[in-house]
Parts: sequence; C-alpha cells; structure tokens
Amino acid sequence: MTDIVSKRYWYFGLSLLVIVPGLISLALWGLPLSIDFTGGSKLEVQFPNATAAILPGDVKTLLADSGLGDSIVQTAENNTVIIRSKTLDEVQRADLLAALTAKFGETKLLRSDNVGPTVGAEVTEKAAMAVGLAALGILIYITYAFRGVPHALRYGVCAIIAMLHDVLVMLGAASLLGHFLGWEVDALFLTAALTVIGFSVHDTIVVFDRIRENQRIYRRAAYESVVNHSIVQTLDRSLNTQLTVMFTLLALVLFGGVTIQHFVIILLVGVFSGTYSSIFNAAPLLVVWENNEIGRLFRRKAPLEA
Repeated sequence: MTDIVSKRYWYFGLSLLVIVPGLISLALWGLPLSIDFTGGSKLEVQFPNATAAILPGDVKTLLADSGLGDSIVQTAENNTVIIRSKTLDEVQRADLLAALTAKFGETKLLRSDNVGPTVGAEVTEKAAMAVGLAALGILIYITYAFRGVPHALRYGVCAIIAMLHDVLVMLGAASLLGHFLGWEVDALFLTAALTVIGFSVHDTIVVFDRIRENQRIYRRAAYESVVNHSIVQTLDRSLNTQLTVMFTLLALVLFGGVTIQHFVIILLVGVFSGTYSSIFNAAPLLVVWENNEIGRLFRRKAPLEA
C-alpha cells in the first residue's frame, strides 16, 4: 500500500517551497490591487481602424505624458485596451480619449467605470471579513460534525491550516503575477478565494470522514496507519473529482477570453493547491498532532541549547 503519511515532512517542505517565494513577493511588492479595492477609473477603449496591434507600452507612454504614469494598461481582443488609472472626471476622460485618437486613430469608448476610495475600502474590509467568517464557520462546523471522535477540535484546526495554505498560495501567485506580468487583484479574486476554500474544505472533510469510519473498523491499529489507509482509499476519488474541475478551468483559460483569464488561472492555481493540501497536508497534520511531534521537537531543542 502507498505510504503517504510517513513522508509527511517532505510534503510539508514542498508546501514551504511554494509558499515562501509568494510571501517574499508579498513583503517586497505587496498585492497589485485594482480599482475595486483602491478606487480609481477603468476605461475600455477600442481602436476599430488600427492596422497594427496596439502595444501597452505605447499607451503607457502617452498616459505618462498626460500625468497618468502610474496607470496600468492591458490589451484585449479586437484592438481593445483596458486602462486603470486614478479617478478621472469627465473633462480628463475626454482629454485622454482625444490624445488616444490623435496618436492611434479613431477610438471607441466601450466602458467607463469610476470607483471611489470609500467604496474600495469597504470592499477590502468585506473581503477580509468574508474570509474570516468562512474560516470560523468551517472550524465550528467540522468540530461539531466530528464530535464523536476523540479530539474533534483537531480536525477543524487542521482543515483551517490546509485552507490557509491554499489562500497563501493564491496570494503569493497573485503577487508574483502582478509584479512580473502586470496582473491585478480585483473583486473576482475574492470569488476565486472563497470558491477554493469551499473545494479545499470539501475534499478535506471527505478524507477526515473516512478516517472517522476506519477508526471504528480498525480499533487496534495505530493512528498513523489508519490515517494513511484512509488517504489511500479516498485518493482516486479526490484526484478524479479535482482533475475534472481542472480540465474545465484549463479549457476556459485557453478559449474563455481575456476578460476572465486572470480569474480562471488564479482559480486553477487554488484548486490545484486545495487538492494537494487536502491529501498531503491536512490529514498528515493530524498524525503530527496525535504523536505530539512538535512538542518533541521543542523538547529536543531545549537540552541542546542548555
């Protein structure tokens, strides 16, 4: 039988290798927040008569000359660019469109949105509250659902740790992609995060429920063996379910259009991380806690320091 639990520290180490670069990126560059969170203007402008592709660098040069050098420019289909900048009034927007027309030819304003800083701050606050309430609700529910198992609280805590693992992976990926590719974190990122939390916890509960059943069947077996057997029993189901979701998301990345591409890629990263954490982190953490391995580690360090 495949032995997953005995190699748990290798899997924990792999998680750290993925998370740490993202944390460094967050510390150095932070999250590239869109106007959904910071406030500002978003323009979607099409150049219907352009004979060549409009390059983001050329548009940014024009914006810099207009005093909007900190704006973010993205290209879309059909010679369309998306411009995110500080808040523009009607006169500033008209001047910008006139400058774009003078340089690139006829322009067509497809969309124009303004988000005030108060609305952006409210979205940020509600986003943090949503994730926090989701974590608290998951902890309470799992602890109650596994109340018939010894140390039921551990199941809830380990599920939350696995969930936080997935959120950190998503945040790190968003920070790195924002710094190197100019992507932004918008309101859809919150949707992706909550979706991944649901997928991750659902898969984790499936494994935990099998552990609960096997504890009743194999009462004399070591806890580590029961956990490993439960993971192996649910491995095919977990992989098949998540691969179905991943293939669907991959199809959306390839054929779904540029407007949802960033959202789907972040969601794909989160679903992959959720599958990994449910199998290789959440249940092995129960074994670490049951064996009091963290306590042994600190007790081992104490005599060495003395």
